Amino acid sequence: LPRYGPRSEYYGRVVPASRDVLPWQSGVLRMVCDGFAGGEPLPTCSRQTLKRVLAALHARGWRLWVGIEPEFFLLRRDAQGRYTVADSEDALDKPSYDLKSLARNHAFLDDLRTTLQALHFELTQIDHEDANGQYEVNYHYDEALAAADRYMLFKMAAHAVADKHGLVFSAMPKPLVGAPGSGLHFHLSITDAQGKPVFAHAQDSLGLSPLGYQFAAGLLHHADALAALCAPTVNSYKRLAAGPSLSGTTWAPVWKSYGDNNRTTLLRTVAGRLEWRLPDPACNIYAALAGVCAAGLSGIEQALTPPAPCNVDLYELSEAERQARGLTRLPATLGDALQALRNDSA
Repeated sequence: LPRYGPRSEYYGRVVPASRDVLPWQSGVLRMVCDGFAGGEPLPTCSRQTLKRVLAALHARGWRLWVGIEPEFFLLRRDAQGRYTVADSEDALDKPSYDLKSLARNHAFLDDLRTTLQALHFELTQIDHEDANGQYEVNYHYDEALAAADRYMLFKMAAHAVADKHGLVFSAMPKPLVGAPGSGLHFHLSITDAQGKPVFAHAQDSLGLSPLGYQFAAGLLHHADALAALCAPTVNSYKRLAAGPSLSGTTWAPVWKSYGDNNRTTLLRTVAGRLEWRLPDPACNIYAALAGVCAAGLSGIEQALTPPAPCNVDLYELSEAERQARGLTRLPATLGDALQALRNDSA
């Protein structure tokens, strides 16, 4: 059959090592598939796209490692169909790391923990985030393709556990007006054939090697196009806004910038690695990581140099001060981001 057109057909070819028994559904396996058509990899399969981009990195003897930080909202649907915070007592003005909310929602959170551990997630922490009803789960980093597969499994598990408890797991970037949005930060590191980190340099003021700076420069140079992949919904751009939140905090990036352990920048340098803060939980994780890898590699191939780092709170600067530093904003709408992606050759 042809690969495209009304008579086309495509199929998923199972990745055998991806076999997972679903703890919440007896007798059901989950297996990852690669898209194929006509016996060839399907170009529009985002997992195949990520594999193609990673092949260029592997040709250098490198491996991309990714640590993913999923943030989400735990909601409840009322009789009128409206969504509200699941825990009615979660109402602090500044609820970040609220221990009492963790205790009140222990049944859901502990069920999520045991479910993820049954799926071989190496959990490191679960915490209450900056918005009422918002949580974050952290687990061990992995190679890029495996990390993407694990994130998809994480979302499946979280949806299932929330449903079991009569709740709603929301991966929407900004489900509640006035509250901080949810991010999906990527911690990025590359190792060489000997397992040595390529980005790290102990003597550098930011802890980065020349290759680390070049990779960072590639991300910043292609940031507008990457927004379409990392923030792919209309709602995403309600998160990527400069206005204050009701809690007084917002960690969403707005300006194309980087800095030493600076959570108000788009790209944070920390401990010899890079934290890319643009993605949100609604993104196609495979497409987003493919774009990030391609942009970073283009920075290395072109030996790009990033601008001066920003080590101040960007939200506290006036517009004139930001302009004096040469800071420009990310796309304000999905339409702007899509146009940037169309115009980008990387």
